[in-house]
Amino acid sequence: MPTRLLPFTGRLNLRATLRPITFSWGRWLSSGWVRPARTPEGPVTLQVSRDDTGIRGEAWGEGAAWILDRLEGWVGLGDDPESFVPEHPLIADLHRRHLGVRFARTGLVFESAVAAVLAQKVTGKEAVAGLRGLSVRFSHPAPGPFEGLMLPPDPDRLAAAPYHAYHDLGIEKRRADTVRRLAIDAVPIDRLAAATPAQTGVFLRRYTGVGGWTVAETVAVSHGDADALSVGDFHLKHLVAWHLTGQPRGTDEVMVELLEAFRPHRGRVVRLLELAGNYPRYGPRRQVRSFSGY
Repeated sequence: MPTRLLPFTGRLNLRATLRPITFSWGRWLSSGWVRPARTPEGPVTLQVSRDDTGIRGEAWGEGAAWILDRLEGWVGLGDDPESFVPEHPLIADLHRRHLGVRFARTGLVFESAVAAVLAQKVTGKEAVAGLRGLSVRFSHPAPGPFEGLMLPPDPDRLAAAPYHAYHDLGIEKRRADTVRRLAIDAVPIDRLAAATPAQTGVFLRRYTGVGGWTVAETVAVSHGDADALSVGDFHLKHLVAWHLTGQPRGTDEVMVELLEAFRPHRGRVVRLLELAGNYPRYGPRRQVRSFSGY
């Protein structure tokens, strides 16, 4: 079993850093964080743990060497939060208190894009359920000793599946068709890991069903882009407006204007504001939809 140790004694909130790249495929065990993936060299399961000597990565499967070579990115050590020196009092205080929250980078653009598409205009529970359903139906068990751990879905099987295979997983035709379009080009999409986030966005926007929000959610994970801003999100505009202006409701235009001064750390500011607490909620919550019986 290949292993790699990264000597590190600095500030790193491993749980908060790994949360955005966990999706429905990763899990926390007593032995550490475990996450399967499909790499260009084959399937792999990565386990990450930390002790007094540093951060340890252990890997099973054909993609073990590939993922261990990129371990710094996966645990956020490729990010440089100390380069951000905000003057805004609230942001400066949040940044000081949460300096260990970093942007992880997976280098896997296709799986990040699929997760983003599944999260379009649905609740978090719906998105997670959809991803789990895709892995159960279009994948197989991940390598290693972890019972019940499934790899992310196989792009070839996603591309070949008819719509009705998605429907009873709670994935309507619009998102299903987008996933299938991306799956056809999974290999060239994954090569975008070597491109800039901006170049990646230009490429992904060629696909019907992929817009600015999906691109931002993708590159924040695949490239560790700390400037990625998810314009069009149901919640973020209100969150930013509440914490930066005291107004309980905002617009995308106001959010973009308020965060412009924080480039190239706009996504980092949003994550800090999420740690500061939520904005006031009014009215009923968005309902989880059911497609059974249709």
